[in-house]
Amino acid sequence: MATESILVPEGARRRGASRRRGSHVVAHVVLGTGGFIMAFPFLWQIIMSLSTNAEVQSVTPVLWPAELQWSNYAEVFDRLPFFDQLQTSVLITVIRTVAQILFCTLAGYAFARMRFRGSGVLLALVLSILMVPSQVYLLSQYQIIQGLGLLDSLGGLVLPGLFSAFGTFLMRTAFLAMPAELEEAARLDGANPFQIFWKIMLPLARPSISVLAITTALWSWNELLWPLVITTFSDRMPLSAGLATLIGDRTTDYPVVMAASLLAMAPILILFIVLQRRVIDGLASSGLK
Repeated sequence: MATESILVPEGARRRGASRRRGSHVVAHVVLGTGGFIMAFPFLWQIIMSLSTNAEVQSVTPVLWPAELQWSNYAEVFDRLPFFDQLQTSVLITVIRTVAQILFCTLAGYAFARMRFRGSGVLLALVLSILMVPSQVYLLSQYQIIQGLGLLDSLGGLVLPGLFSAFGTFLMRTAFLAMPAELEEAARLDGANPFQIFWKIMLPLARPSISVLAITTALWSWNELLWPLVITTFSDRMPLSAGLATLIGDRTTDYPVVMAASLLAMAPILILFIVLQRRVIDGLASSGLK
């Protein structure tokens, strides 16, 4: 290294260092600009939630309100049974996430590692659900829920999301990627199929289970169409459907809508900030795009 530093002229070393610094500056500028563009809608939503309705609807954009309207957040609780809807959203998200982890891991393991008559046909039927838009099943699902007497109830909101073809496909792919020697060694030690699944395969599938939990939680929290179809009373709606009721037929108080949206977004945003390392690691290790 000493010989190389002697052989390389001082001016060349300085030019190389300046080029590296210049490339770092360009990279930071590009990344900072991209980050600002991605975060701008969220920042604009915060500004709108603190503005008046006249400022929001002004032809000339108002980049900052003349006076911060914190009363918009208080008005959300006057117009919505916010805490009842928040409780409903939390229950839907937790129940669906736990149920999908349970059912999709069992189904994925069965399709990946077990051989039984009709497994190929059954798998094709499950995967065919991914090819069809969910709105196609809306009428039949409504009739089933109506026949069960579960309209305007937590059970009716939760039931269609307890299982998913995507989760089954994801977990099947995860279990297929595991070496068969693990199962063979466990069988030689006297383990039955459930013990192999519970004690060996399931712990190894934690990254894919994290992805399934994350995607299910986000989908359940943000789902709008199904709650609007089967719920009528505002105190039984989740937050996603409750926000839609703030949109008027003729006029809409947009600052209140933005404030309510931020409040509804806060729990899932806090959860992501707390678990962001696990979220990123799970998505990266599963290869999910």
